[in-house]
Amino acid sequence: MSDCGCELEVKSGEEARTLWILLCINGFMFVVEFSFGWVAQSAALISDSMDMFADAMVYAIGLYVVSRGAKAKAHSALLNGVLQSLLGIAALLEVVRRFFVGSEPRPSYMVAVATVALIANVVCLLLLAKHREGEVHMRATWICSRNDVIANVGVIVAGVLVALSQSQIPDLAIGMLIAFVVLNGGAQILREGWAAFLEARRGA
Repeated sequence: MSDCGCELEVKSGEEARTLWILLCINGFMFVVEFSFGWVAQSAALISDSMDMFADAMVYAIGLYVVSRGAKAKAHSALLNGVLQSLLGIAALLEVVRRFFVGSEPRPSYMVAVATVALIANVVCLLLLAKHREGEVHMRATWICSRNDVIANVGVIVAGVLVALSQSQIPDLAIGMLIAFVVLNGGAQILREGWAAFLEARRGA
């Protein structure tokens, strides 16, 4: 078969469709989680919504570079890592703010919304399964969705502990943990993006 680029075109088309679905899911869940997190006074839900927003940006940038060269994809991973790290810092600051000003998290809201988010993120992981060993921009999306599932489970656990203890501490603790998960994901994406950038520059 002649080298017509058909395989690359099909691959880019599949990646683009996957990223569009992921972008819609994460954008919608960011709005839901942030809104309910604010109403429920839950630092954990708000931190998780920041994670969703970071992922939505990852997918949007991934869509921009899906049919571009290796250097553009490496640049996108670096940008994603920076943005994810900044949102992790924002989530961490929100936890600190709520620690000082006080809050009364509503566990029923936390568990219900986090369960919906968990289902959404499991769907995202299933969609990304065949792309997780792909190019750096797709590996970044896998890292984000994997971290989301961990964060969702954390919020559910926090909601149960808040209900049992009648304390805000589990909510703040899980909110801080999620913020660090986001920061760790950002650092991992930055490392992979930098390695891909160096490789692309050597191959230029």
